Amino acid sequence: MFNKPVLVESLIVFTIVLCVHGVVWDRFSWCAVALAIQAFYVQFKWDRLLQQGKAVFQFRTTANSGLLPATMVIPLLGIAMKERCKAAGIVYFERFGIVVASTGMLVALFLSVIAVGITKPVPTNTCILTGVAGSIIIYTMKHSLTVSEVIEVLEVLLIFVYLSMILLYLLPRCFTPGEALLVLGGVSFVLNQLIKRSLNVIEGRGDPIDFFLLVAVVGVILLGLFFTVLFIFMDSGTWISSMFFHMMTAVLGLGVIMPWLYRLIQRNPLFWLLQFLFQTQTRVYLLVYWTFLAASACGIVFYQNAKRSSESKKHQASTITRKYFHFIVVATYVPGLIYDRQLLHVAAVLCLAVFIFLEYIRYFRIKPFGQTLRHLLSLFLDERDSGPLILTHIYLLLGMSLPVWLFPRSCAPRGTLSGAGALVPYAGVLAVGVGDTMASVFGSTMGEIKWPGTKKTFEGTMTAVFAQIIAVALILIFDSNVNLNSSYAWILVSVSLVSLLEAYTTQIDNLLLPVYLQIMLMV
Repeated sequence: MFNKPVLVESLIVFTIVLCVHGVVWDRFSWCAVALAIQAFYVQFKWDRLLQQGKAVFQFRTTANSGLLPATMVIPLLGIAMKERCKAAGIVYFERFGIVVASTGMLVALFLSVIAVGITKPVPTNTCILTGVAGSIIIYTMKHSLTVSEVIEVLEVLLIFVYLSMILLYLLPRCFTPGEALLVLGGVSFVLNQLIKRSLNVIEGRGDPIDFFLLVAVVGVILLGLFFTVLFIFMDSGTWISSMFFHMMTAVLGLGVIMPWLYRLIQRNPLFWLLQFLFQTQTRVYLLVYWTFLAASACGIVFYQNAKRSSESKKHQASTITRKYFHFIVVATYVPGLIYDRQLLHVAAVLCLAVFIFLEYIRYFRIKPFGQTLRHLLSLFLDERDSGPLILTHIYLLLGMSLPVWLFPRSCAPRGTLSGAGALVPYAGVLAVGVGDTMASVFGSTMGEIKWPGTKKTFEGTMTAVFAQIIAVALILIFDSNVNLNSSYAWILVSVSLVSLLEAYTTQIDNLLLPVYLQIMLMV
């Protein structure tokens, strides 16, 4: 019944949960432990449903359900944010952290109830565990949240339910249940925050770059839903459909998204963006440098495709070739983190919007570039791209950007946290850009001792840990804002646990690892 790699993965997640609550123990700790225990049991019910093909939707089949590691991400992130903002005395964001934790617990519990409900025969013990965990969570929420906060949590849950039914039907085999929980749970929370802030606009309140993130994410997703419904009734590959696609993109962008953003930031979005991007000479230098790196990445894609066309046998990009993009992303993010984090924040949002828009063009075969993109990107497909969408490059961007976007700036005096928390914005660089890349390169070329039940090697994991420690030392040298205050042991434990998780998880590591490292560093 029990799969050994899944057991080890679960043990690592339990260890992270206990480490976090060993530092931060409060009433939510009981909820988190209860949630983790019930998610562990429900995870195997989901795995059985996937193996038997009895899940409600079609999920990615090359991985396990991943319910436990995904379940704990949002609650732990909210708890860590709550503690940081409580220590800084920022009550508003302390309450916000509580809402994030409560929302993550309730959404994860809902996904567990679905698995228990469709499992035949009904698993009695798992039902009891789920009921106990749900009772603890609801009791704690009753005594911790105000009425308006409870309504907000229920709103996110309602959005998650409808969004899941729509996107999991439209995008079969793109997600595992755990990945769906992470991605759709995050999108649901972002959409609810945008609606809430749009209805309660106060001039001068809020940071424009935060509003820019919310509007950009929701805008491109609504754009995709609109065209998905539209192209049910017409062929998307014709020139007429393609012209209509570009025209409606301009109409929706200029007629809906821009006015929406204008209402939130109270100024012309285009003028604000141009002024922001070219405000200082440092930003101009960074933009020129990033343009050069983007051109280099495009050059790699064209070169590898030319190499494929010149060979008689079918050619697929190797693991090492795909890791070239990890090196480019590290070279992109590190200067931004050192010299101008706000610019990096906005640039990453723009890049995400462009990536998703190009994926729409590829998926719908929009002329003149749709078929070309299909041909170019097919070279870099792996087993995780089993659905109609190619998401691995978007996950890489998200993994690097989430620690930057989720960094609690309002709760950080002088723009940085103390101790290990100073490394929080670097979590994506460390976990994905350095750790995952080094583990993959050295593990595939020199690794001989495999971790039991996996293809990952002991040498690759150890290399990942050492590489991240070296990267931390380099960050200390080049970034004067980072002061670790002798928290070296906690950093070593954090990168070691996340590296072990990389060795055993079958989920999208680009998405999972940075957030777990951010949680460990933030507490």
